Amino acid sequence: MLSRQKFITLMAIATLALGGGLTVQAQPAPVTLLNVSYDPTREFYVEYNAAFSKYWKAKTGQDVTIKASHGGSGKQARSIIDGLDADVATLALAADTDALYAHGNWVPKDWQKRLPHNSSPYTSTIVFVTRAGNPKGIKDWDDLIKPGVSVITPNPKTSGGARWNYLAAWEYAKRKLGGDAKAKEFVANLYKNVPVLDSGARGSTITFAQRNQGDVLIAWENEAYLLEKEFGTKFDVIVPSLSILAEPAVTVVDKNVDKKGTRAVAQAYLEYLYSEEAQDIVGKNFYRPISAKAQAKYAKEFPKVNLFTIDQAFGGWTKATQDHFVDGASFDQIYLKR
Repeated sequence: MLSRQKFITLMAIATLALGGGLTVQAQPAPVTLLNVSYDPTREFYVEYNAAFSKYWKAKTGQDVTIKASHGGSGKQARSIIDGLDADVATLALAADTDALYAHGNWVPKDWQKRLPHNSSPYTSTIVFVTRAGNPKGIKDWDDLIKPGVSVITPNPKTSGGARWNYLAAWEYAKRKLGGDAKAKEFVANLYKNVPVLDSGARGSTITFAQRNQGDVLIAWENEAYLLEKEFGTKFDVIVPSLSILAEPAVTVVDKNVDKKGTRAVAQAYLEYLYSEEAQDIVGKNFYRPISAKAQAKYAKEFPKVNLFTIDQAFGGWTKATQDHFVDGASFDQIYLKR
């Protein structure tokens, strides 16, 4: 039986709790983030967003909904500059994110130094996809300029993936044939075999896989293996002798997160990309993880490729963009003269 003093104490505690004398932690208000990304990350971010939402709810009690926008990387950057309310940008190349600084200070100049590995939580490269059995005998970049070979690749004026494709072909030819003049001639011959330029990488994949145009698709490695996984024996993946190390980078969009009050959750969203759970999702979706554990787990999935970097071959994205992709640069000189 309770003593009179204990009874009085318990009643006092109950009264305080019911009457508001004790503070009850309020549930955090739900938050929504917009991730503006490039074409071939759709499947990856569907899985990643679910994992992050679960993690964040368990950590903070807050419900977070992540909306996604996908398209050609250059077009996506332009959309943010024009006012698309992105909390985070996960674009195909650092040059597109640099444009967010150059055109409105949406991010700081040193945005790439804010997260590990130059803010690139995964990497990829460029490979070829052919029809089953590889009827045109595509083995390397040389085969893409042969008469009668139809090549599908997107438009480098709007697609980040297309720029990786273009520069990989250029560097291959420069090394094999000697000099930029020979490389330019080689890439010009390659684009003579391109019947249509879609605005983004996923558009080119649809053109090749669903509309049955072209003999070979130049593609992100993850996009190539997703095709192989989905369609099985309809396609073959061909790894060229030389390709480029693609390093898609991520950032919060500072102007927007500060305006919306979403910086903390947006920053956590990007930092979680480096967690082991996220790195496992990276490998499952055919991007190359940066964590040693995930690299070991998925090592058999990724063939060894002779890779070069944008800095090694082209002096970085600023120079590469000026030399090849601004109005009047090498791509315009090549394509407008076809």
